Amino acid sequence: MPVITFDSSPLNKEQKRQLISELTETASRITNIPKQAFVVYLREYDRDNIGTGGVLLSEKVPQ
Repeated sequence: MPVITFDSSPLNKEQKRQLISELTETASRITNIPKQAFVVYLREYDRDNIGTGGVLLSEKVPQ
């Protein structure tokens, strides 16, 4: 059972749906493993819990 994990700031339901669909489709096509075998985990982190360049993402990117 192949597993795909995607970490990001919060996503809306349509973004999640599209990510799961397209990540699965692409991985299946590349690996020649059936789509049904894949499991996709989306892990969301509040922008206050992500930092880049020493700065909170919530201070760099408008919500």
